[in-house]
Amino acid sequence: MILTYGNQIPRISPDAWVAADASVSGDVTIGPGARIMHGARIIAESGGSITIGRNCIVLENAVIRATSSHPCRIGDHCLIGPNSHVVGADIADEVFVATGASIFHGASVGEGAEIRINGIVHLRSRLAAGATVPIGWVAVGDPAEILSPDRHDEIWAKQKPLDFPQFVYGIDRNTPHIMREITGRLSAKLSQHGDETGKK
Repeated sequence: MILTYGNQIPRISPDAWVAADASVSGDVTIGPGARIMHGARIIAESGGSITIGRNCIVLENAVIRATSSHPCRIGDHCLIGPNSHVVGADIADEVFVATGASIFHGASVGEGAEIRINGIVHLRSRLAAGATVPIGWVAVGDPAEILSPDRHDEIWAKQKPLDFPQFVYGIDRNTPHIMREITGRLSAKLSQHGDETGKK
């Protein structure tokens, strides 16, 4: 389903293909030869934009999102695996994002990098060209250090100063009832999708 709202209209190359049960919403550009497979969700929130390059493959149930503060760009010849999640990141050419991997706001992934099954590139982290995040491991920091998931204290020491609530939502981590504040603001922003119209 190709969805528009306000003046946010997807632009899809005639040489690309989007499955009928995938969703492409908002300011999204999809390049020639790209394939958006069944159940994939490519959602640009109001003010955000997504660019997907030439011959990119976005497999089943992957989610690619952009916000007004964090556009998302995926270079040419990338593969975004099933059930993976990319939000507000900049991904260079020829990157492999495996099943269940996650790449967060403000992250940068260098050319030819691999994020393997359930790997994570954390927000504001910069993964070097050609780097590999092993299965289930976490890349965090700028430049990214790649750590096994059992090293939580080391991951948190690098992750905490990246300040997820402030960077993503503009809210101080110590705000009382922080989730009420986050969900209230996000609900208001996402209400703009209420006038979506679509075509298959």
